[in-house]
Amino acid sequence: MARKKAVEKTAESTLAHAIRQCVDSGKVEFGANIGVKSALSGKAKLMIVSSNCPKDVASDISRFCKLSSIPVLVYEGTSMDLGTIAGRPHPISVLTVHDAGNSKIFEFAK
Repeated sequence: MARKKAVEKTAESTLAHAIRQCVDSGKVEFGANIGVKSALSGKAKLMIVSSNCPKDVASDISRFCKLSSIPVLVYEGTSMDLGTIAGRPHPISVLTVHDAGNSKIFEFAK
C-alpha cells in the first residue's frame, strides 16, 4: 500500500511540475470565465480544471471542450493548490493553456 501511495505522489508531483513549466514558459490564462469563453470559441489547446471547481462551470467547460475537441484535465488538488503551483497568491479553478512552452503537459491529457 505504501508503494502505491509513492507512485501516486510521484505522478502528482510530475503533473505539478509540468503545470508550473507551462505557466513559466508557455501562454496560459487563469479564470473560469475566460476558460468558458476559450472552450466555446475553440481557441484553447488544453483546459485544466481543479477538483473543487463549481459544478456548473465544470459541466459547461466539459461540454464546450467536447464540442471543440479540446482535452480537459482534472487536477486532483483544490483550486488553492492549483493557484500555488501556478505561482499565484489566489485560488485558480480553471487554467486555460494556449501554448505549452517547454512543458510536457499534453502527455497528461492523453
